[in-house]
Amino acid sequence: MSKKLLLIVNPRAGMTKSRGPLFDAAAIYSEAGYLITIRNTRRRGDAMRFAETMGKEYDLVVCHGGDGTLNETINGLMRIPAEYRPRVSYLPGGSTNDFAASLSISADPPVAAQSAMRLRPRALDVGRFNDRHFVYVASFGAFTKASYSAPQDVKNVFGHFAYILEGVRDLDTLRPYPMKLTAGGEVFDGEYLFGAVSNSTSIAGMMKLNPDDVAFDDGEFELLLVPVPKTPIALQALTRALLYQEYNASEGLIFRHVKHVVAETDDAIPWTLDGEYVPGAQRSEISIVENGIEMLL
Repeated sequence: MSKKLLLIVNPRAGMTKSRGPLFDAAAIYSEAGYLITIRNTRRRGDAMRFAETMGKEYDLVVCHGGDGTLNETINGLMRIPAEYRPRVSYLPGGSTNDFAASLSISADPPVAAQSAMRLRPRALDVGRFNDRHFVYVASFGAFTKASYSAPQDVKNVFGHFAYILEGVRDLDTLRPYPMKLTAGGEVFDGEYLFGAVSNSTSIAGMMKLNPDDVAFDDGEFELLLVPVPKTPIALQALTRALLYQEYNASEGLIFRHVKHVVAETDDAIPWTLDGEYVPGAQRSEISIVENGIEMLL
């Protein structure tokens, strides 16, 4: 009896790339015994709708697109009761695939498909931000706008460089974000240039965490806060910490392993979830769904 596979494809992600490798990947899944149904997204929200309404009828849901398409797919699947939730596989097709980089998923679809069919499923934690889910990061502040403001056609042509261009533009509007964060029994009340609650070794394609500091199924996030430097010495320490990824050793950065975060602000500061814009709220609660999905890598 054939197993059933739902392939959700964002045709706009990486439009300059050939579709041949995707067909090769589909052939690999087929040879592994899967009967494939393909759904192309046409507008925002399609991937989530396909995953939620169709996912429980399938043994495996495969997502092809960028981090935003993956985010939608996971959000849809998380609306399915855990006992009916299918396994997931990911064929990266976007411009900057932080999640794929963290888990060493090949950007070549046939290679990623071969790996997924060869290896055992792996349980992964999923984040929850108020009433939405995220795969690998919820962030605010400097450079987060770059991930969702770079136009899709620019991302397709320039790839990761498009994010760098938008990030440089962000420097013109670099400002402190007053916020109180409660996490792991500690309270951090101050002004921050950037903050992230992540389950990833790569954030916005620009910031890297040591793989030794990140486990994807340990029921914990990594909280990284970049405070506004008050003195030239503090600025120097902060710059060095970011440049050399000295998050644990730096006195200029805040780095913790946490299970739950509450962020409170006077103004509604916008966030991004896996690079997708989320309207700001004065109070945001971030929690974790341990082993929320099983992924074939």
